[in-house]
Formats: sequence, structure tokens, C-alpha cells
Amino acid sequence: MNRLLATVACAAVVGVSAQVSAATWVLANEYPATSLPGEGDAFFAKAVADRVGGKLVIEPQPDARSGFKSREQLKAVAEGKLAMANHLAGAIGDENPLFLLSSLPFLAANAGEARRLYDLAKPRYDAVLKGFNQKLLFSTPWPASGIWAKSAADTPEAVAKLKIRTYDKTGTELMDALGATASLVSFADLPAKLKSGEIDAVLSSGDGGAGRKLWEYLPHFTEINYAVPLSLTAVNLDAWNALDSATQNAVLEAAAETEARQWQALDGRVAKNYERMRENGMTITRIVSPALAAKFKASAQNVIAEWEAKSGAEGRELMDRFRKGVGR
Repeated sequence: MNRLLATVACAAVVGVSAQVSAATWVLANEYPATSLPGEGDAFFAKAVADRVGGKLVIEPQPDARSGFKSREQLKAVAEGKLAMANHLAGAIGDENPLFLLSSLPFLAANAGEARRLYDLAKPRYDAVLKGFNQKLLFSTPWPASGIWAKSAADTPEAVAKLKIRTYDKTGTELMDALGATASLVSFADLPAKLKSGEIDAVLSSGDGGAGRKLWEYLPHFTEINYAVPLSLTAVNLDAWNALDSATQNAVLEAAAETEARQWQALDGRVAKNYERMRENGMTITRIVSPALAAKFKASAQNVIAEWEAKSGAEGRELMDRFRKGVGR
């Protein structure tokens, strides 16, 4: 009997030890599980689980369930309040100009150029995130941003009337330059502001917006191909360094697989989003007036020039390499 009790006790200790040794990383994301970054979180969690034999559990928390909005996540991960976060890069642009790179207006004309820009900038993203006690694991591109509104935003006059939500500082500056009333608003705060009428337009892709059902408030989407912004998924360095080397390698493999999946998933995503939006009664305008296109171009050049001035020699060198076609 004593031998049996000892065996049971030993098994219990082993079970507790196994539980203690299995780390759980919350992966925070302000955006919906149905958005492309949200899908990436779920894919990454499974890819890790398939490789680590229970040593590490990734727990995605979309829709700001972690309690942290995009602009708060960088600090939360740096301080260890979160193990991981899926950062919308532009939302943390006040922390370093590099984070605004992917959402500079009308710079990357398509997904291929957006990927080339990311590949050129990836070593800098790694270095900058390290300064915030984080390690970059993978990126996720968003479908190109457009304008959700109550009517088509396809002329300078229409845009100037908007009270529009933007997701980063450069977007706010550009929309202000076009005469709109622009404000930087977290996605989680949008429903209340839309309901009150404080906001009557949203700069966003059809992806995150479709997940949030913006069509309940804004029945028109104007395609402007503003930018292909990135979300950057990073982990706290202390949490990372606590893993053994085999588990680290497994996580890196899962991250590489996830990043490849995310960029591949961008292909055809716009068509699928538009189909869902039309099914929910939305009207999609795909051509803007020449006058608006010209104003977008002029304002974008000013915003990009300001970014280059703030980003210093490294930013200017990065931009120069991109413009020269390096990485094609």
C-alpha cells in the first residue's frame, strides 16, 4: 500500500513538474480573429504546438482581450506584462519612425513591392525591436488600405468633408492636408465613436474592417491603395531566452512557416473581402477622380519627405535602396 501511495505521489510530482516546465505565452492582438493578422496568430500557435511537444503553449488573444491596445502593446511586451504581441507597426510609430515605414502613403504600389520593402527593412526591425527588449518573429501584411464612409470618397470635396479615423501619424497628416478632420483612433474604440457620429469614415483595409462589420455604419468603401501596412509579431526577450535551444529553433521554424503563409494569403484576399462586403450590402468604388489622385500624390510626397528627415541616415539609405529597385 505504501509503495502504491509512493508511486501515485511520484506521478503527481512528475505531472506538476511537467505543468511548471510548460510555458504559456499570451499573444495579444487588438484586431479580430478573422483579420489576416488574427488568422496568423492562430496558425502560429498551432505550428508551435505541432513542434514543441507541449513545452510551450501560444494563447492568441484577439480583439484587445489582453486589455492592451496596439499603441500600448510595445511597452507591455518590453516590460514583460505580455509575452508576445502582434503589433500594427504604424500604431507604434511614435516610438520609432521605422515603424511607420510600411504605412507611408502610396510608396509600395502592390504586395510585391511591400514584401521587397519589408525584406530590405527586416534587419532594422530586428535591431529596433531589440531596443525594446523584443525579438521579431514574423510579419503579416494587410490588404491595401481604403476609405470606409457613408458615401463614396472619390473626390477632393468628398474627402475634405470626412471625420476620419486613421491608424498612424502619417495617415493623420495626409488626411488633414486634404482638408479632412482626421484623428488617430484604436480599432477597439471605433464602434462607440461611429455610433456617436464622432467618426464618420475609417482608413482601413477591407480585412480588419470586414471582421468588425464596419458595414453596419459605413456602407461605402473607396479603394485608394493607400498602403500595405505590416503587423509585426514579437516576443519578450526574457521569455525567449528562457527557452532551451531546441524549443527556440522550433519556434523559429513555426515563425518562418507562418510568415510564408501570411504573405501567400494576401494573394486573392482583396477579392474575397470585397465579395463578403458586397454580400453585406456595401458599395465599392474602385476609381477615384484625377483631381483626388493628384492631391494624394502631392500630399504623400510631403509626408514621405518628413519621414525621411526624421528617420536619419539609415532611413534615407533604406528609402534610396527601395527606390533603386534593390531586392528585385
